[in-house]
Amino acid sequence: MPAFPIFFYICASMPQLPIFFYDGPLAENTTVSLDADTAKHIWQVLRMEADDKIIMTDGKGTSAEGSIHTAERHKCNVSIDKVSFHARQGCELHLAVAFTKNNSRNEWLLEKATELGVGAIIPLTTARSEKIHVRHDRWQKILQSSILQSRQYYLPVLHDIVPLHGLFERYQSTPQKIVAHCITSEARKSLQEMLKPTSEAILLIGPEGDFTQDEVNLCISNGYEPVSLGTQRLRTETAAITAAAYFNLICDGKS
Repeated sequence: MPAFPIFFYICASMPQLPIFFYDGPLAENTTVSLDADTAKHIWQVLRMEADDKIIMTDGKGTSAEGSIHTAERHKCNVSIDKVSFHARQGCELHLAVAFTKNNSRNEWLLEKATELGVGAIIPLTTARSEKIHVRHDRWQKILQSSILQSRQYYLPVLHDIVPLHGLFERYQSTPQKIVAHCITSEARKSLQEMLKPTSEAILLIGPEGDFTQDEVNLCISNGYEPVSLGTQRLRTETAAITAAAYFNLICDGKS
């Protein structure tokens, strides 16, 4: 598996400082060691040296500005000078999707949903789901890379695969619960009419063959509002990103 050098440029306390993901606590006046792939990228690609400045984030809202103490091929130690916390925006979308068997399409979905600020991604199994190969470590790297590219400090929660009925209790108190489906004989409202910029929402996207009638009925009986994403027949990942983009847009307008 190819390594993912996890860094991008971000406007922070200094312009054009490279930002990296660090999976651990970030505290002022401490020293942290970056992973081997990141250290190699810093040393070999960026040609950074001792005393050069970088930014790190833990994906939980915290960023840290620090100075490189040691930069070698497989080793990079950073002294943390300043730590900041970034409050999450008020809107948070939980996106539950029946992933396809095409892994490149699943990875594209993960990348774009992260760029759009989705708070959680839940792979679903449904009656018509295809068998998928979960590559959890690789998928986490994609999420990490995407939050840095899109200048964010919150990593989406990537849940384990869950059957449709396993969602209902977990999200029982969520203010907005929506299921998108393509059964034209059933009454549905448009996504624009139903999805509002409230504090939290969960949206269900079915597999390539759509949810079954029984599954739609089950969702409705558990408080989910049925919606349409338009007259075009969308692929699973297209439908998910369409909804995520709209939610991101209306939440930005609210803020």
